[in-house]
Amino acid sequence: MKPILKWAGGKSGLLSEILPRLPETFNDYYEPFLGGGAVFFALADTGRFKRAFLGESNAELMLTYQTLARKPEKVIEALRGLTAEHSEKFFYSVRGRQVADRILGVDVIVLAARLIYLNKTCFNGLYRVNKKGEFNVPFGDYVNPPICDEEALRAAALVLKKDVDMGACDFEECVRTAKRGDAVYMDPPYVPLSSTSNFTAYSKSGFSLEDHERLRNCAEKLVARGVHVLLSNADTPFVRELYEGFLIEEVQARRAINSNGGKRGKVGELLIRAKGNW
Repeated sequence: MKPILKWAGGKSGLLSEILPRLPETFNDYYEPFLGGGAVFFALADTGRFKRAFLGESNAELMLTYQTLARKPEKVIEALRGLTAEHSEKFFYSVRGRQVADRILGVDVIVLAARLIYLNKTCFNGLYRVNKKGEFNVPFGDYVNPPICDEEALRAAALVLKKDVDMGACDFEECVRTAKRGDAVYMDPPYVPLSSTSNFTAYSKSGFSLEDHERLRNCAEKLVARGVHVLLSNADTPFVRELYEGFLIEEVQARRAINSNGGKRGKVGELLIRAKGNW
């Protein structure tokens, strides 16, 4: 079971580090920064949770998952209609159909197909919006992108509609009902490694250092309730100081997104959990 979307900071390449750091057995699973959902899909594939609660601040992304779960064949049909022509001109015509501020008034099938299409054809599969909430990633110039992988879409739909609650929400709201014996994995937009690497524009609201402090406070409250908590973040002095008192482990992740191909490679990231949490 693989993610259907490529996502900045996606965790497919770190599953061998993340999955062993989650409990072998737990009750419900919470993931409030879903993104491409690599960890969720991997856990679902092995049946390690009873029910999943998934969230994101990106309303278009979550509506896409919800629509795929309810109407997979309709989404696939709409995507087929976007595969007839693959060109830079067509890409920008689809990208120009901005819907971020009009989600309630747009056909959800069209919205879901559009997001998947743009994800498969834009530069590096990146999702980024400007301050108006408009998708603004340029054309990816791929020869034959897998725009409509029908088998993967149907498999994802089956997983997403079975014992899964999901929606666009703040991370604190997503994990509000987590209780003793549940597990939470939190993969927020990372603290920037430098002043030029700040990338938090998955939604137009961004994710500030104050939000990271709020996230730490949320993690502490969850641990106090007996919830198993695992977090990912960049290896920076700010993060190490922020989570002082937690168990902090460095792992090597592949940097997949950089405008300079020569700078893509291994980079240190942190996996963080409470000492003695499990």
